Amino acid sequence: MRKLFGTDGIRGRANAEPLTPELTLRFGQAVAGTLARPELTRPRIVVGRDTRRSGDLLEGALIAGICSSGFDVLLVGVLPTPAVALLTRELNASAGIVISASHNSFEDNGLKVFGGDGFKLADAQEEAIETAIANDSQAPRPVGSNVGVVQRVHDAPERYVAHVLKATQGTKSLAGCRVVLDCANGAAYEVAPRALRALGATVVTLAVEPDGDNINAKCGAMHPDLLRERVVAEDARLGIALDGDADRVVLVDEHGEVVDGDEVLAIIARDLHAHGGLKGVVGTVMSNMGLELALQQLGVTLQRAAVGDRYVVEELRKKGLLLGGEPSGHIVFLRYATTGDGLLAALLVAGLMASSGVPLSELRKAMQRLPQKLINVRVRERRDLESIASVRKKLQHVTQALAGRGRILVRYSGTEPLVRVMVEGDDASQVESYAREIADVISSELGGD
Repeated sequence: MRKLFGTDGIRGRANAEPLTPELTLRFGQAVAGTLARPELTRPRIVVGRDTRRSGDLLEGALIAGICSSGFDVLLVGVLPTPAVALLTRELNASAGIVISASHNSFEDNGLKVFGGDGFKLADAQEEAIETAIANDSQAPRPVGSNVGVVQRVHDAPERYVAHVLKATQGTKSLAGCRVVLDCANGAAYEVAPRALRALGATVVTLAVEPDGDNINAKCGAMHPDLLRERVVAEDARLGIALDGDADRVVLVDEHGEVVDGDEVLAIIARDLHAHGGLKGVVGTVMSNMGLELALQQLGVTLQRAAVGDRYVVEELRKKGLLLGGEPSGHIVFLRYATTGDGLLAALLVAGLMASSGVPLSELRKAMQRLPQKLINVRVRERRDLESIASVRKKLQHVTQALAGRGRILVRYSGTEPLVRVMVEGDDASQVESYAREIADVISSELGGD
């Protein structure tokens, strides 16, 4: 069982247990030892990060761990997570590591790992890294010319921008399209505006002045209210909100209404189906039933994976499919990316708007959402919810009441001390009532401070 890794890497409060510089150094050694590729005479690992204050601290420790194992570091600086995945492949590295806590507040940070193929690791590989961390005294200690060095990849941003532009090569020019772009004061604050302007869009930027502390602070994909206001005020055709490491996106239509990941999937899926390039779509257990129904009308099946874009990717690869994602805005298009890429997804939708002349408010009608309520309950401990009589009884009652008309999903977050309660059905007020009833019972049993 993994103890350090959650849904998306290792995450926690930076400079506190478990995410200390000491752990990060051992992590670098463990990744080097576990993912070494014997065919490389001079092994190397790509390292990138977002804009958090603690990025410098953890980057230094990570570099020390990697170089002490005889691996070189290809340092790409502040770049989106999907850019690091791309460069890991392009630069023929053994692995890629991103120092980021994605959408979390600046006090947190994290460590995400990609294999040499640019894909996130399987559970067994993460377990092997944890075992190596626990046995750090066995880590190799090369000396002399075998000690690793740091090489800065100065053209890393240009490589990534060129890649997303190539992926949208058939896109009609966005000239005349006014876009409001919120970069969450995060990793895409330079590359995202550059890519949109290269396509001809007129770009109004928000949250592109990172100071180490303001990443995701009342901005970005988790907080789209300011973006909604600016889209209307600027008479823009599209709003784009990325999160701190730009692996997820939330869109806003010309009326200031939020378009989530399920709707983005439906829009792209309908276009791919029209061009004969869609066999199926992978969502998660959180995907709205409206997406499933919309795909059924196209004759396309929705496969549901566990929450986390790496599980979506695993299912895509297993089933030989190309398109998948999550309501939160992780959109994976395997033709061009090995992980969620918020900027790429936004550009694909913008291209469809430009080529069809249809506004986003109309494109989003590719699916009709069923009422859904999601409540996060902070907890002080993790216990099997089915073992708690009051919780089990409430879940059974609501399940019976919704039989055939909706569904419930209750799960622990993989990255935070939360229980996520989701209820979905055909009656909005009933859905909200049931979700609050379940959340209240869980809170009374496990509620944290």
